[in-house]
Amino acid sequence: MSPDNSARGPGEPVRLSKRVAAMVPCSRSEAERYIEGGWVRVEGQVVDVPQARVSPAQSVTLDPEASRLALTPVTVLAHEADDGQTVLPAKWRKLQALAPLPEGAGGLAVYSQDFRIVRKLTEDALALEQEWVVQVEGQIAPGGLARLGGGWSWRGQSLPPLKASWQSEQRLRLAFKGMDPAHIPWLCEQVNLKPLQGRRIRLGRLPLAGLPPGQWRTLLPHERF
Repeated sequence: MSPDNSARGPGEPVRLSKRVAAMVPCSRSEAERYIEGGWVRVEGQVVDVPQARVSPAQSVTLDPEASRLALTPVTVLAHEADDGQTVLPAKWRKLQALAPLPEGAGGLAVYSQDFRIVRKLTEDALALEQEWVVQVEGQIAPGGLARLGGGWSWRGQSLPPLKASWQSEQRLRLAFKGMDPAHIPWLCEQVNLKPLQGRRIRLGRLPLAGLPPGQWRTLLPHERF
């Protein structure tokens, strides 16, 4: 979209959202979402703060690729490596990290602008089943898989039961609800296993399958957690 030159001339600075709303034209709330989405530039620089003040003499432009579709809140599924090096598109600003991975862990990560997804993965996070694969070394204690299934207490608080099985000789598969995944290394140690690497492969009904490390995709309209 071409620069807005109509407002140039003497006058007081105005909120960027007001300027964009008049320029597009669109509602003030839509203008705020364009701005927060990184679609608006002031003097050639992206400004993502709707309340920023701009003078009539400053050039304000809207990215040519911006459209009403850009206003649709997006949810991103990412396959984070252990170092967390997943680069999301700069145009998707204000993405909130949900059900965060513990430090040093990798796998399925979720980022969203959609208040419905944010609320679900905040208020109902413990009700969603998580599935993890943990690379371990050592010889599991006798009856270790059964022991992992439940009966543990962390600092006086009982941990929920979980399902444990072997994916391969050195890969332990765990599925659970209502537990912080940060407890996984401690649980492994209780059955004489040394955890080396943890990776979340499913959150609720959404699997990691098919998403290479460091890559991301958007949540499809029919997909539900």
